[in-house]
Formats: sequence, structure tokens, C-alpha cells
Amino acid sequence: MSKKQIIVALDYPEQAAALAMAERLDPNLCRVKVGKELFTRAGPGMVEKLHGMGFDVFLDLKYHDIPNTTAKAVRAAAELGVWMVDLHASGGRSMMETARNELEKVNGAETLLIAVTVLTSMERSDMVELGLDMEPLDQVKDWHCWRKVQEWTA
Repeated sequence: MSKKQIIVALDYPEQAAALAMAERLDPNLCRVKVGKELFTRAGPGMVEKLHGMGFDVFLDLKYHDIPNTTAKAVRAAAELGVWMVDLHASGGRSMMETARNELEKVNGAETLLIAVTVLTSMERSDMVELGLDMEPLDQVKDWHCWRKVQEWTA
């Protein structure tokens, strides 16, 4: 089992604060996550700096768009050398398969592609508004849902 079982979220609004936290971490013992706010403010240079420090980077942007746009964004993330990237499963089968297929075209890409099925902030009322009369946890546990997501992103 890998020593890198922990992913530290660098959920900071500024690059300096995120890098200060990263300097306190051992890249041999953990990986780091860069989310939307930090990536939007600091850009690809943030990922490059973290790679320079020896970190595997999870780019947590939850891509969700038309299939081609999502696929090209996933490819760009892989070309940045990120360890893992995610998309939102609600984008559907075509979007997820197109992203996976594009990722496979990146020469030597070892980037993992995962799909988010339900946001942690969602409550039952949010699910009902989406036409799903169930608790968010039940949606996450739904084996049929997970099997399909695994097929489309694997």
C-alpha cells in the first residue's frame, strides 16, 4: 500500500498561503489537491510549483460541460502532469466517455480520471429539485450509478 494515502486540500485563496502550507508537508507522505479558487487565481503555474516541490497534484475542478470541451480540459490537465483530475458525473455518459478517450490519447498519460456523483454540500431537498427523491448518501451508495461511472471513466 502506498505511503501517500492522504490528500491535503490546499484550499487557500492565495498562492503564497498554499505554498507555505505545502512547504510544511512531506511529498513522500502525501499528495495535494488544488481546487477551483486557487487554480483560478494562480493558474497552471501553481501546479508546476507543486510538482517542483515533489508533489503529486489532484486538480479538483469538477469539469462539467459539453463533451468536447470537457475532454480538452481533461487533456490539458493531463498534459500539466497532474496525478488525478475529476469531472462531474451529471454531465452524462457521452461527456465522461469522451473525456476518458481524450485522456488515453495523451502520450504516456498516467493521470487518473474520477467522477463526482454528488456534492458534499447537497441535501435531500437539493436532490428532490434534481428529480431524485432520495438522500444524497443513497445516491452515492447506488451500485448501479457507480458501476456506470466506473465504466465511463475507467
